[in-house]
Amino acid sequence: MKAGFVQFTPELCNLDVTLRRLEKLLNEAPPADLLVLPELCNTGYNFLTRIDAYAVSEETGKSRFIDFLADYCQMKNMYIVSGFCEREGFKMFNSAILVGPEGLVGKYRKIHLFNNEKDIFSAGDVGLPVFKTPIGNIAMLVCFDWMFPEVWRILALKGADVICHSSALVLPGFAQRSVPIHALINHVYVITANRTGTEHGLTFTGMSTVASPKGEIIYQASAADDESRAFDFDLNLVHDKFITPRNHIFADRRPELYEELLHL
Repeated sequence: MKAGFVQFTPELCNLDVTLRRLEKLLNEAPPADLLVLPELCNTGYNFLTRIDAYAVSEETGKSRFIDFLADYCQMKNMYIVSGFCEREGFKMFNSAILVGPEGLVGKYRKIHLFNNEKDIFSAGDVGLPVFKTPIGNIAMLVCFDWMFPEVWRILALKGADVICHSSALVLPGFAQRSVPIHALINHVYVITANRTGTEHGLTFTGMSTVASPKGEIIYQASAADDESRAFDFDLNLVHDKFITPRNHIFADRRPELYEELLHL
């Protein structure tokens, strides 16, 4: 698999400007099977009110943004994961979508809402899906989900080869330091696609990060520049879950002793 990210600045509440910026970067990107875009890519992030967010949110079945991605994926025979401001009735979700040559493949709704997101979005309610595709098994998380090791392990146990982490990170470097650790302890590839820019005084930290199943940082982007990058992923490294000849990271677990987690 050849996979990577697009790091850029979506325009807050202006899809036309965002699509122009994104189209340019996608056309400049190296050939790839999979690219990951930032959190809330279709709308921007730091809304002043819930009304502002609702006005620019989209339904998955009726979305200019998804149609744009689907057309591009069909033309390039590839897949894209992107953050997506999703509307369903009167609810909104901070979602991630997987789009391929066949159109919308599936979605994930952010489970762990960060700070003021709690005033706008409902917490995710579709669980932690892993999507089987011709290029590999793809899973998605969104931004603050980085803090919770449980979700990473569940996705790895479900067979994820690549965990795509669409983000709008503002805490300085915390998530970027955690990504190689999550990749190592689960033996998966991780792509954190962060955004850049400033919205209403909130500055995003960039530094999109790609990490290998060995916990190595394959690449880390700058803090402020637009970038499109792709790298060769060896999925054999993902499928080998041995850390020594006698230690398998999943077979050596003791889940009967982990039930305490449910009660703490």
